[in-house]
Formats: sequence, C-alpha cells, structure tokens
Amino acid sequence: QVQLVESGGGLVQAGGSLRLSCAASGRTFSSTAMGWFRQAPGKEREFVAAVSWRDSLANYADSVKGRFTISGDNAKNTMYLQMNSLKPEDTAVYYCALRDYSTYPSMGVRDYDYWGQGTQVTVSS
Repeated sequence: QVQLVESGGGLVQAGGSLRLSCAASGRTFSSTAMGWFRQAPGKEREFVAAVSWRDSLANYADSVKGRFTISGDNAKNTMYLQMNSLKPEDTAVYYCALRDYSTYPSMGVRDYDYWGQGTQVTVSS
C-alpha cells in the first residue's frame, strides 16, 4: 500500500523560502516517477515539478523554473521541493504524487496514481 505524507508548508513573506517534504512508503524511488502539484482556491490543480531518479530527469513548470528545485533522499524514501524567491501567486495547497508503472516525470495530473493529503503554502506580500 502506497502512502505519501507531505510536510513543511507554512506562512512566509514574499521573497522567502520554504522546503516541502514528501515521505513515501510502499514503493521505492527507483521504480517510479514522483511530482509536486498545487491547487489554489477556485483553480484547477496544476503541475509544479516532477522527477525520475532512475533516469536523472526532472521537469518544471515555467512559472517555477529557476526558483524551485526538486530532490530526494533514497535512503529516507523522501522527496523534497525547495522553494526560493516565493511570490504571492505561489500560494496554494501543495500535493506530492507518485506515478506507478512508469518512470517518466509527466506534467499531467491524470498520470499520477497516488496522492498525499496536501500542505498549505501561503506567501504574503
């Protein structure tokens, strides 16, 4: 059984930084792709970043390129999202997701099979 648990959200001023964590159980990183998505009130869930550790490949949304970095610790089976230079428009609930049976870091919400419960990120201006 796959379980994903996010942590690290909070309130930060514009220009600040946060690091989100996603602890995964039930799968090993090397056999999956994992990603981060976010959903702001009244908006659809959108892609933020995704990674394939086996293929050493990462994808980022244009809106976060150069500011956010996805990484992982295989020993801890934990994925991270380092978010720098945060903007008010980054405010959202952030979800981690796992894509089973494929290692391609897709940008598509529907390509992911398991989801965490989400963690709130609020950036004040």
